[in-house]
Amino acid sequence: MVRVLDHIDRHLDDTLDLDALSGIAAFSKFHFHRQFTAMFGLSVHRYVQLARLKRATRRLATSPALSVTEIALEAGYDAPDAFARAFRRRFGQAPSAFRGAPDWAALDTAFSSFHQARGKVMQRFSFGDVTIREVPATPVAMMTHVGEPSSIDATVARFTAWRRANGLTDPDLPLFGVFPTDTRSTPAAEFRMQICVGSDRAIPPNDDGVEAGSIPGGRVASLRLLGTAGDDLEPAALFLYRDWLPASGEELRDFPLYCQRLKFFPLVPAHDAITDVFLPLR
Repeated sequence: MVRVLDHIDRHLDDTLDLDALSGIAAFSKFHFHRQFTAMFGLSVHRYVQLARLKRATRRLATSPALSVTEIALEAGYDAPDAFARAFRRRFGQAPSAFRGAPDWAALDTAFSSFHQARGKVMQRFSFGDVTIREVPATPVAMMTHVGEPSSIDATVARFTAWRRANGLTDPDLPLFGVFPTDTRSTPAAEFRMQICVGSDRAIPPNDDGVEAGSIPGGRVASLRLLGTAGDDLEPAALFLYRDWLPASGEELRDFPLYCQRLKFFPLVPAHDAITDVFLPLR
């Protein structure tokens, strides 16, 4: 099943029918669809449809140069009208309305079954996946998200717009996420994280809450996530804190868990994304 989900991620533009996917799983096609539905709680067809719609929502939010028609065709719809009807039925907004003012909370709810399905096949890590290295200090421009984790995408969109307006969209600039609070122990309304881009410029006064900050240098335990595994950092964080740290003999430094997005959608296909998760050490 892990191979099947990975194949779907990497081949969203290909034919993903029962014959192809049962072959990837090495299961009989007469049983595969029942096994998939039993394990993930939704059919293969529905899962593929949601995977394509999720990519379409990202395209709408982050790729203004692409037309709704182009996004509809990429999502597997023959006509933009059919795409618009399906999009409105699932998310409560037309694609053009979503592009102008995304309802991120509705989006998170609509994809809940998709996220639950993916969460049932968590990435497994080993101690050999973790490396200890020195990282340099990096000055950053930083926007703080406060509130429901489901609305982080809205903050990311605001930060992306600010970066675009201030000439900080060079793909070589490092992008970080810093997590001073934990979704498992922090009330949703009090959840906080910082979204950062590497920059040593002075930050002009702004209404977006962007301010200067720094990612400190020093020793870190680093765990690399490939592809869509970087969409959910919780399994990596759990492994580092619960499994790796007690066995390592290391001590934590006074800076929270953070990540760096080395390659990310839409600059690369989602399955080619690379995210490094860092646990700061003394």
